[in-house]
Amino acid sequence: MLGWCIVCAAAAVAWVYLVAVHGGFWRTSQRLPRARADLGAGPSAWPDVVAVVPARNEAEMLPVTLPLLLGQDYPGTLTVLVVDDGSTDGTGEVGAEVSRSFREFSEAGSRALRVIPGVPPPAGERWAGKVWAMAQGLRAAGTPDYVLFTDADIAWEGPDTLRRLVAAAEGDDRDLVSQMALLRAATGWERVVVPAFVYFFAQLYPFRRVNAPGSRTAAAAGGCMLVRREILDKAGGVAPIRGALIDDVALGRLIKSQRGRTWLGVTRQVVSVRPYPGLASLWQMVARSAYTQLRYSPVLLAGTLAGLLFLYAVPPAGALAGLAFLASGGSGLAWLTSGAGLAGWALMSASFLPMLRLYRLSPLRAPGLPLIALLYAAMTADSARRHYAGAGAQWRGRTTDTR
Repeated sequence: MLGWCIVCAAAAVAWVYLVAVHGGFWRTSQRLPRARADLGAGPSAWPDVVAVVPARNEAEMLPVTLPLLLGQDYPGTLTVLVVDDGSTDGTGEVGAEVSRSFREFSEAGSRALRVIPGVPPPAGERWAGKVWAMAQGLRAAGTPDYVLFTDADIAWEGPDTLRRLVAAAEGDDRDLVSQMALLRAATGWERVVVPAFVYFFAQLYPFRRVNAPGSRTAAAAGGCMLVRREILDKAGGVAPIRGALIDDVALGRLIKSQRGRTWLGVTRQVVSVRPYPGLASLWQMVARSAYTQLRYSPVLLAGTLAGLLFLYAVPPAGALAGLAFLASGGSGLAWLTSGAGLAGWALMSASFLPMLRLYRLSPLRAPGLPLIALLYAAMTADSARRHYAGAGAQWRGRTTDTR
């Protein structure tokens, strides 16, 4: 019982540090300003924006998402480039049809949609699939003031979202403004896995630290990344991150390496409509890049798994063990063990509440976070297994060898 007591106390102290000191990672307060002067006056001349949409086998998504992007209430010029990256389901044709329909029913002369047929990367050059699609879109974009990298499954449900993104970039001199899309949480497994996915991402990259000038913490969210073209040119485009399987974090690091100012926050106006109907699809979402995030290091993998068990499994296990020992007539150490375990469990659960609130889910789900963390530990271990088995990482059905 003494060992349990020491370990539980250490875990509780770790949670005190995480909640009080670790960049406020658990808060969801990093958001763009609501409708104020930035929506009224804004810049004297609104910059040109080109949106690049990498699309591989996205025929089902594009009719839902492209009209919302084209329909943004943005005073400047907006051009949307859909990069058809070797699709086999008619993605290019669907994009072209959306373009024709938009021209027929729209009077907005400052809007345009073009489909760019993708080509293979140059011989001898190794590119991650999505980054190569981004590079082709960037090359076709010309010289706009800003490039918006977004995904084919992202629905821009807030009509003023692009306007607010540009106003934030211009008003606060930010070179990269990114918003974490609200992932779909409609099915039972989506409600279990998705909020924790964003929670763990924020724990790795606290948004406040990402947004602090001078901070070395860098990240972005791939579904919504508005980048100043000037700093992209200075960095050499996306070529420096050509092999990145986690393109958003890599882009955030690239911009910060050029001493650029970045911002990352959460929103309910940029929404992913991609369904994850069962655990298998959610497992794939996490496992495809988890070991990449650990730089394919067995040491980091072991440390991550041990850390997950220490932070998330020890507090509830210690609390229950202490209470069971007390029920059988245990000593004062049992009180201390159960108290420390309950304290760590309570802090952990409280830190999960803002994310559950963002996804409009019951706070009663919060105490179940330890079980979700164990599920993520299994996904991370499976990601490493896939790497060593040569399964690689996938983007829309294309496998990249990560060995």
